[in-house]
Amino acid sequence: MEKAVSVDAILDFAIEREEESYEFYTNLAQIVDRDEMRKVFGRFAREELGHKEKLIGIKSGKIMMPAAKMIADMKIADYVVDVEISTDLDYQHALIIAMKKEKAAFRLYTNLSNIVDDPSLSAVFQVLAQEEAKHKLRFEIEYDDNILSEN
Repeated sequence: MEKAVSVDAILDFAIEREEESYEFYTNLAQIVDRDEMRKVFGRFAREELGHKEKLIGIKSGKIMMPAAKMIADMKIADYVVDVEISTDLDYQHALIIAMKKEKAAFRLYTNLSNIVDDPSLSAVFQVLAQEEAKHKLRFEIEYDDNILSEN
């Protein structure tokens, strides 16, 4: 028998994941040695906080508008090996970690959109999934431009 999960529990779970993502990108920004990527990861940390605030708003009764369009997927994250975070992380590996993290976040929100009964909440999770897809695409483009083009 499947256990029912409340909408509040789902939102709390998603809020926790966004907080973890904020910490992840904040830490990644401190590890990388390229100033440009430090700024990029800092910006992503702030965007993850924005997602957290959206979810908190939803929990308090605010509703978001659905996504206007689907985000392209270069699928680079599908073909690179997993990398562990370390203090001597190079640029390529930082991008790989970020791509895979955003891919996982996309899947999370896609799955959440499919399990909730409330159509407006499902639409919210679809919006968040597309935002995570946009983040992943940014990292894939960066990887394509700066790593794949060098090889």
